[in-house]
Amino acid sequence: MGVWFVTGASRGLGAEITREALGRGHRVIAAARDASAVLRAYEEKPDGLLAVSADVTRPEQLAAAVESGLKEFGRIDVVVNNAGHGLVGAIEETSDEAVRALFDVNVFGVLNTLRATLPTLRAQRSGHVVNIGSVGGFATAPAAGLYGASKFALEGVSEALHGELAPLGVRVTIVEPGGFRTDFLSASSLRVEPAVIEDYALGAGPVREALARNDGRQPGDPAKAARAVVDVTEAAEPPLRLQLGADAVERVEAKLDLVRRELDRWRHVALSTGVGEDAR
Repeated sequence: MGVWFVTGASRGLGAEITREALGRGHRVIAAARDASAVLRAYEEKPDGLLAVSADVTRPEQLAAAVESGLKEFGRIDVVVNNAGHGLVGAIEETSDEAVRALFDVNVFGVLNTLRATLPTLRAQRSGHVVNIGSVGGFATAPAAGLYGASKFALEGVSEALHGELAPLGVRVTIVEPGGFRTDFLSASSLRVEPAVIEDYALGAGPVREALARNDGRQPGDPAKAARAVVDVTEAAEPPLRLQLGADAVERVEAKLDLVRRELDRWRHVALSTGVGEDAR
């Protein structure tokens, strides 16, 4: 059995992944901003659980959490970057403060966690990094563009990391969930920008309304998502990308179709720009 390091482990998908990993006999270093929140989430005090306090925006706290985990368990086999939150608002409506706070957690928090954990995985020449992204990081939508941008960044990080770590025996998977019935659409995880520009009512408005309406009605089962995540770490050849949910599959397929249609339609322009090509 392995040792997992999970951020955002006190609730939502992070809590479900932690619970599933523990249920299969793994040990888990479960990180949250407040370790007591982790302990409250697992009142049964399962064997193999080490609750640690670590705000992913604080590198020194992550370093201390990793040190505690290594002292307790001796190794780390799977790193799950799950901590994050959402942001709703049209691009122009969204404040600089809100965007920076979003990227501090969703992007820089992941980088901080990787810097804290990868030295152990590299030294072992084994391990698996699982970055919890979003289907919105592959195909975003009005009013969710900046959240999507943070997850697009995570896509880029994961692709590069895959190539960098593969020669060292460390695998990388980015998970792209659709809508799952966690608290992600509640005020505890989703910031809705108060500024509303009327000109964006038709573009961003429907998405704002749908997100507010769908809290608690998402189609995905988080326990099943957690099982899929743990399953993929046990696969002989895990994917770089793993979509979760029928809605995620539908959006990814639609985006791939759109990109292919546009590429084919504008291929002649793309190919006309080489040195010596006739651009007429």
